[in-house]
Amino acid sequence: MIETLAKTGIAHVIQLSVAPVFLLTGLGAILNVMANRLARIIDRARVLELKLTGAEGESRAELEQRIARLSRRAHIISRSIAMCVVTAVLVCGVIITLFFGEFLTFEATVPAALLFIAALLFFLLALVGLLREILLATATLKFGPG
Repeated sequence: MIETLAKTGIAHVIQLSVAPVFLLTGLGAILNVMANRLARIIDRARVLELKLTGAEGESRAELEQRIARLSRRAHIISRSIAMCVVTAVLVCGVIITLFFGEFLTFEATVPAALLFIAALLFFLLALVGLLREILLATATLKFGPG
């Protein structure tokens, strides 16, 4: 009987941990997008830095301004990546807390809920950072002639 209860409890914890595991999958996808954006920013900055070596005057000033903008974008997206990683760590903490609560028989609801809320707040901040970086990237686009 006790073994059946233990199996039922573990099964319940596994059911509770499915949603956070799906969140980890989504975080992986978002991290992939952010890492790709950072890689493109770095690649673009390297090209501009090569052009900068031979540039002078107004051309040099424009290149320096574009590199500074890319640096700002890289900084923003790097912070967003860091916040996504913190989110993933917190989600893992939720899952671990749920399992420890079951195995060590303590009430894990409040700690798990607090960890989950913290994870969502970090995820929100990461998405806001991604949006800021995208807006900064598109603010400098020029469509059409001129």
